[in-house]
Amino acid sequence: MVRTLPAGPWWHSLPVSTRQSISSGGTWEPIVGYSRALRVGDHVSVSGTTAATPDGPVGGDDVGEQTRTCLTRIRAALIEAGATLEDVVRTRMFVTDISRWEEVGRVHAEFFGHVRPATTMVEVRALIEPDLLVEVEVDAIIQR
Repeated sequence: MVRTLPAGPWWHSLPVSTRQSISSGGTWEPIVGYSRALRVGDHVSVSGTTAATPDGPVGGDDVGEQTRTCLTRIRAALIEAGATLEDVVRTRMFVTDISRWEEVGRVHAEFFGHVRPATTMVEVRALIEPDLLVEVEVDAIIQR
């Protein structure tokens, strides 16, 4: 039997009530056209999150503190979407200096050591602002 899928992205066929956008009110959200997080059914995706503030990144040149800020913001977005850190199945970390991976990794373990999601860390040439050292995104599946 051949199954016909709806035209367009798969989520367009879901009832509107199953799609929830979370906004942080960040500067780049309306410019780029994205949400801090998006919940579709039991799946939650949190966009790349940094330590950016209007006065520069939280933590300055401390990549561990920037990571902690990213993950704290991510936790807040997950909670708003009805998820928790325990629901996270994948994290992706983008760092501007891979030689500092242990600083980033240790903070990641503070938040996810008991969850142990699938994880990727890669070095990138730059993030959206030069003083940002790390950006983190996560995917979660609500287990309840």
